[in-house]
Amino acid sequence: MRSLLCAAGAAGILLVASAATAVAAPAADPEPFTIKDQRITESSGLAASRAHPGVYWTHNDSDDGPYVYAVDSRTGRTVATVTMRGVGDPRDVEAISIGADGDVYVGDIGDNLDGSWDHVWIYRFPEPKQLRDQTVTATQYDVKYADGPRNAEAMMVHPKTGRVYVVSKKEDGGAALYAGPERLSTAGPNVFRRVTGIDMWVTDGAFSPDGSRLMLRSYFGGRMFRWQDGRPKDDIGSVGVPIQGQGESVTFTPDGRTLMFGSEGANSRVEPVGLNGRQLPDSTSGDASATPGVDSTGGSSDSSDSSDSSDSSEKSSPAVTGIIVIGVAIAAVLAIRRRGRR
Repeated sequence: MRSLLCAAGAAGILLVASAATAVAAPAADPEPFTIKDQRITESSGLAASRAHPGVYWTHNDSDDGPYVYAVDSRTGRTVATVTMRGVGDPRDVEAISIGADGDVYVGDIGDNLDGSWDHVWIYRFPEPKQLRDQTVTATQYDVKYADGPRNAEAMMVHPKTGRVYVVSKKEDGGAALYAGPERLSTAGPNVFRRVTGIDMWVTDGAFSPDGSRLMLRSYFGGRMFRWQDGRPKDDIGSVGVPIQGQGESVTFTPDGRTLMFGSEGANSRVEPVGLNGRQLPDSTSGDASATPGVDSTGGSSDSSDSSDSSDSSEKSSPAVTGIIVIGVAIAAVLAIRRRGRR
């Protein structure tokens, strides 16, 4: 009888093993980390790498030069320093984002003179395939606002359409969301036009990986918006922002389920905040009717992002099936054992 029980156990192990190969293990919850690089004292933007899991791109605010740093969240150490070539002398770098093309966009969009510069800049370079210190040739774009100069700290690239957005700070009136042209050009100034007002003092923003959510943060708070037709359609509510010395940055984790909040200062901490309910991006909600990331340019996310999870509550996973079979096998063994004792 013991051999029969062992056989059932072995069968169960094989079933669990096969289920493990069929269903990917869920990613571990992100951990907070400290940026240990002593050169990074004014981390003002944050972007989760697409090519290198667990790595976040950041940069200093001003007076640092054309540098972008890749920080490993597992150790807090810088694993690559990228020097941008061909971009002139950055003035006030405030934001960083990964575009639909996988390129890194750097927003030199701050204006310490309260909106007196007639233009600002956006830099762009392909995300490096290898993490090492290197110099890359970046493209520089001139940016102007249709309604005059603005001071801004938030720049976001929509992950499906590639359109670039900027949110001005709330100084001398309300902040506003501005949309760039469908494609940035080096031929002349890229005019960003006002889309809607934003009633916040915005220090950074980020799109969810599927493009269905826009997160905007201030020094002490944050709000989540549903993104549709090229604008924030619904205010989904406030998001708890960690208490930080000078809260400057935010980005989504690659799975869209967590926000990572950064701050300025030496040895600054990056803190995770998990999302739930309506604040989760459409691709994580299992809503088959959702069309994540629809934008005014007609772009939309690939429906395959969420098709597998649309009715998961009504389907048995291989792991669940394996557990049921194990239970049946053990019950059968116990029944045979009881008959043998009569």
